Amino acid sequence: MASIVKVKVGNHIYLYESTSYRNKEGKPRNRRICVGKVDKSTGLHTYKKEYIERKKQEGIEIKSAEVEPIFSVEDIKRSSVLQTGLTHLLDKTSKNIGLFSILKESFPDLHKQIFSVASYLVASGDPVSYCMDWMEKSDFKSDELLSSQKISNLFNLISDKKIEDFYNSWSNYISEKEYLALDITSISSWSKLIDNVEWGYNRDNDKLAQINLSLLLGLESRLPVRMTLYNGSINDVSTLETTIKQLAPELLSQIKVVMDKGFSSKKNIDLLLKNGLKFVIALSFRLEFTKKSVEIAKKNINKIENTITIGKTTIQGTTITRSWITGKKVFVHLYYNELKATIEKGILYGKINELIKKAKLDPNTKNKKLKKEFEHYLIIRKSTKKDNGYVIKIKKDVVEKELNNIGWLVIISNDISDTKEAIKIYRDKDVVEKGFMRTKNSLGFKRMRVHSEKVMEGKMFVGFIALILNSHIHNIMLKNNLYKKMTMKDLIKNMEKIKTQIIKDRRILFPLTKKQKDIFKFFKIEKPM
Repeated sequence: MASIVKVKVGNHIYLYESTSYRNKEGKPRNRRICVGKVDKSTGLHTYKKEYIERKKQEGIEIKSAEVEPIFSVEDIKRSSVLQTGLTHLLDKTSKNIGLFSILKESFPDLHKQIFSVASYLVASGDPVSYCMDWMEKSDFKSDELLSSQKISNLFNLISDKKIEDFYNSWSNYISEKEYLALDITSISSWSKLIDNVEWGYNRDNDKLAQINLSLLLGLESRLPVRMTLYNGSINDVSTLETTIKQLAPELLSQIKVVMDKGFSSKKNIDLLLKNGLKFVIALSFRLEFTKKSVEIAKKNINKIENTITIGKTTIQGTTITRSWITGKKVFVHLYYNELKATIEKGILYGKINELIKKAKLDPNTKNKKLKKEFEHYLIIRKSTKKDNGYVIKIKKDVVEKELNNIGWLVIISNDISDTKEAIKIYRDKDVVEKGFMRTKNSLGFKRMRVHSEKVMEGKMFVGFIALILNSHIHNIMLKNNLYKKMTMKDLIKNMEKIKTQIIKDRRILFPLTKKQKDIFKFFKIEKPM
């Protein structure tokens, strides 16, 4: 097969057609015929007429003025080297999962800026004030570099209506016939100008006011579906009704809700049954329904046919059908982990033993938390017969009640009848908690440093877009066992090492390592051009 090679002779560069063949001895040789030359000033290829005619007869069209750029030292000095890999990965990912098109549809004038800042949040946990520095180094397809002031203006321009348009389109796109996990977290803020920031139960134990945040995630796609901000003083059990009202009616008939014990109030379960939502919820032992269900299951739980293996853990599980408090039939799935029960029993006994020691040393402690535990587990009475002047006894009925519940998990559902399937669905809900951790930690939202509610809502929405991207990366890493080889931060850093040099508008991609090629392969994305 013939190929064109360049041969420099003196100050000229000639074009030769090189054809490989074997001589009589079978040794490989090349036959070269001069077919043209390269213009020194323009870099144009000029071919001989007879060569062009010959190739035309072979059915090959030859362009006789083909440009082959030749760069000067000055061209190279004026060139730029940009980080290409991560921006390329995020750009293609957003299009592959349908995110970019929906973002563009909902925010026709702002989608590029929103995506730029969201990409920065994925790449860096630093404040958004450094976004412009990152964009200057990155091969980002954006109309403008975003300064700190421009980003604040962007957050302010993100309207509630546009956000709602996005949520509705995105929900319809990814959440058809799949379970949704719901959870709530708090985000602390120093601002006194945000209406939703109030004092309440703070899950991070910060001595700051807060806003509450609920998040719905798809358990099949493992992608965030909707995020809602609530007043900081509202507790978990008061948010479900609002969340349901915000979902489109056609979506309510498709979703299945998975929730933790914090949502297992009678009011919430009645609400789900009334609205016809399918659900899987872990029950709190504060409910008499839960305690009664455990009493029923204790008689038959310890049978070999009830054995369930989850990873390396073996538990016992069974399912009974009971009437809920309102009379509707539900499936009650009960699980007993004997090893966990033994460990928790030891922890409880050790805790009470330590309380007794502390009570002997200081029965009238001023430590409010310690005093409350004394009152819960111990009876402390004055006595002249004791050296310290007090008799200390254990409240055995309280301990027995706690021992009755340890090692047990009770899950209720109006849809899932299979014992193994119910616990699998419930355990999968940890994608919610991981999603929140990524939002608050790796995306830089653990503390809100904004000065108005409007800006805060805009920033949280951009954070939600970043969370979708981050979640997809996380899912691909899980699916391909990449966490055995690298962390997510390692993957991001590996992508940022991929660079492109741009010389006179010509892009030259630096060679990729095997690891970088493998990452693109796992994401089913072609390397940058």
